[in-house]
Amino acid sequence: MANKIKRKVAIIGGGSSAHVVIPLLSAEGFEVNLLTSRPQIWKKKIELEYQSETGKAEKVIEGSLNLISDDPKKVLADVDFVLLCMPVSQYKASLEKLAPHLDRKKKIYLGTIYGQGGFNWIADDIKKKNSLDNLVTFAFGLIPWVCRTKEYGKTGIIYGSKNKNIVAVSPLSEFEELKTTFLKCICSNDNILLSTNFLSLTLSLTNQIIHPSRMYGLYLKNKGNWKTKEEIPLFYKDFDDVSADILKKVDADYSKIRDKIKKENPNSDFEYMMDYVSLEEFYFPPKIKSIKTLFTNSKTLSLIKTPVVRTKDQKWELNRGHRFFADDIFYGLCIAKWFSEEFDIEVPMIDEILNWAQNLLKINLIVAGKLNRKCTLNNICIGTPEKYNISLNDSLL
Repeated sequence: MANKIKRKVAIIGGGSSAHVVIPLLSAEGFEVNLLTSRPQIWKKKIELEYQSETGKAEKVIEGSLNLISDDPKKVLADVDFVLLCMPVSQYKASLEKLAPHLDRKKKIYLGTIYGQGGFNWIADDIKKKNSLDNLVTFAFGLIPWVCRTKEYGKTGIIYGSKNKNIVAVSPLSEFEELKTTFLKCICSNDNILLSTNFLSLTLSLTNQIIHPSRMYGLYLKNKGNWKTKEEIPLFYKDFDDVSADILKKVDADYSKIRDKIKKENPNSDFEYMMDYVSLEEFYFPPKIKSIKTLFTNSKTLSLIKTPVVRTKDQKWELNRGHRFFADDIFYGLCIAKWFSEEFDIEVPMIDEILNWAQNLLKINLIVAGKLNRKCTLNNICIGTPEKYNISLNDSLL
């Protein structure tokens, strides 16, 4: 690194992305601490395998952890950067625990590897409540690479990197400094583009519309039940026309919201607020011929299984406790539903999925056709703006 002073970074959470950023940042000279609920499982040395689509390890990078702990006070001591590598639905609870241990006098960059779900609403609320005036917040629009965990706490896998990345930063003046000192260290190149607002990340979606669409599509076929494990379709490789059609309709609902926001705010920069197909083509050119074949032909996604659990009668059903519900319903479709109600826009496919989800999960998500904004799932609240005392106008910033 050009700067000889050793920078310190705290990685929060042990998701697949953590297994990637630890070796990458360590290789760039960062002192890396890890906050995890399972410190005893993690090794001091973390390997990152660059794999080909056939599964061959073409290159291996080894990184080291300075500290592994479940104590936020120890992990956050004197850090310069904090990066969340966890499910979106855990952001709020995690930041509430971290905030008291962040140095209020020092400029600290706090960000997430995955910036959907209104990350800035959560971060700004925590910042205000804890008088963290020197906190700089940032978020990637999408995770910069396709990655998996090979062995938890020891080895990560990266299949390939995006040739460009979108990042939102607040305040905007910190972008160049953040890009030079940190962002470029975990991206494949310097092609890192600035989104002038976080909302473009929250309303330009991949996983948060893919996952619910596919889960609902699987349910429609046979009520999400299978007699044997061998009968269960693979999540992406067996992606069907029903799931693809649902995804298109969900994205069409989102587009109504995106178009409304752009029309009523002509002076705002929403260049990176894109529909699903445009977003995929932006990150992974060339043009998409078919949503279905995008998944069925993907070699990097081909082995991913459908999340299921075994029932008492020894059958298999969709896993209702999976993060696809807490993350992608509560911090995805529910946010879209909130905007649709504020704008008086009809979103029929989102409504259909939310009604299905509430019946499946046995919760009161929709009441008299309206989003029940007080609904919870396993103590997780819906991530809509009013939870942070944010008005519609403020949510558009």
